[in-house]
Amino acid sequence: MHAFIEHARSFPARAAGSGERLDRHAAGQAPLALFITCSDSRVVPALITGARPGELFELRTAGGIVPRYDLDRPSGEVATIEFAIETLGIGDIVVCGHSHCAAVGAVVRRDDLAAVPAMGGWLAHAADSLGDERTDLGSATKQHILAQLDRLHAYPSVRRRIEEGDVRLHGWFYEVHTGMVFAHRPGHDTFLPL
Repeated sequence: MHAFIEHARSFPARAAGSGERLDRHAAGQAPLALFITCSDSRVVPALITGARPGELFELRTAGGIVPRYDLDRPSGEVATIEFAIETLGIGDIVVCGHSHCAAVGAVVRRDDLAAVPAMGGWLAHAADSLGDERTDLGSATKQHILAQLDRLHAYPSVRRRIEEGDVRLHGWFYEVHTGMVFAHRPGHDTFLPL
C-alpha cells in the first residue's frame, strides 16, 4: 500500500507536469465510450486503450457480466449503462473479456462456489450463455462477450440508440499474457487483431 499512497500523494504534481489540466474535469464529463470489463486487476482499460482522464466511462464487474434488464430488480450495472447512454450520450460501448478469466472458468468448469455464495449467485447470470467444460477457456470467454453484447440489445435505451444509429457495440478480447486485443468481426463471426 505504501507505493500506492506515495503515488496518490504525488499525482497532482505529476499530472500538472504532464500537461494534464485536472481543473477542466470540474465542469462535468463527456466520455467517448462505455468500457464494460472484468474486475480482474490485470485488465486496465486506460492502459490498454491509452485513454486519458474523462475519456472512458468504466463498468467493471466480476466476469464483465451485463445482467438482464429488469426494473423489478434494479442493479448498479443496469443503472450505470442507462446513465451512460441516456445522460452522457455515449456513442460506443465496448465489452472487453480477457484470457485467463477466473469467473468464466468457474462457470464453464461448474466450480463449487459454496465458499463464495454471492459470487455463485452473480455468476449464474452467465451460466446460460456458456458452453460446458469441454470448451476451452478462450473460446468460452469469446462466447461470453457475445452474450453480453446480446444482453445490451435488450436494454431499451441501448436498443433505441442503436436503431437510431447513435450507438455502436464492440466486442473485444484481451490477452493478459501478450497484451494483444482482438475485436469481434460480425461479418466473419470471429475475433481478429485490432
